[in-house]
Amino acid sequence: MLVALLTDFGLTDTYVGVMQAIIADLAPGVALVNLTHAVPPQDVAAGAWHLAVAAPYLPAEAVVLAVVDPGVGTARRPIAVQLGARRFVAPDNGLLTRVLAQAPALAAVVLDNPAWWLQGPQTSATFHGRDIFAPVAGRLARGQPLAEAGSALAPADLVRLALPEPTWEGDILVAQVIHSDHFGNLITDIGPDLAPRLFAAPAVTAQIGQHVVRERAATFGAGPTDAPFWYLDSSGHAAIAWRDGSAARHLGVAVGAQVRVRW
Repeated sequence: MLVALLTDFGLTDTYVGVMQAIIADLAPGVALVNLTHAVPPQDVAAGAWHLAVAAPYLPAEAVVLAVVDPGVGTARRPIAVQLGARRFVAPDNGLLTRVLAQAPALAAVVLDNPAWWLQGPQTSATFHGRDIFAPVAGRLARGQPLAEAGSALAPADLVRLALPEPTWEGDILVAQVIHSDHFGNLITDIGPDLAPRLFAAPAVTAQIGQHVVRERAATFGAGPTDAPFWYLDSSGHAAIAWRDGSAARHLGVAVGAQVRVRW
């Protein structure tokens, strides 16, 4: 069994290690994989993106513990959801939006069974990752059934983010940067349905900020050294890069920037 973790906790504090220790205690021998703990703090949309691009490559029966939880301690629900054979443990704040678009939820529960929580001191209002989510993930990893974790929840009632989608204004496709990765590559919401058209067109002109992007490349090494260019990200989305540099820095744009494309 594998438990994959994704958080915005960083690695400076002991938060991640404590959660891993709880899981290992409840499910001895379980494999622990850290997808990332560098989601920008409280950025649920960024966490949803990271989760969705990683999830398809996890073992079919993996347990995924995802905590980007600015609403911890409030009325937001702690949940566990089954998608195929995988189980996802997370706050119900839209963090699962993109994985829910990948596969239908077969079951969902609110984590309101205290017997599944960390036993001992009173549950913290600020660290449900330790006190609720990690114990639930550990119990699921050792084979306890999802239905025992809490009250049934209709999958249709799960919170979902309003995700940006490209729109047409005449012959111009109005898109948006939805992720800027570690290298400063700008990944857009031009997904697998539209991206092939962008790369197959005879010519492309795209306005982003004060800059125009015309070049396209199949690899980073084939891109120009002094201008931005389009490439196909491993997620299947069209993205803008700058060879041997950061497109985000060179172009002076960030997540949310509009991209107007004509081809």
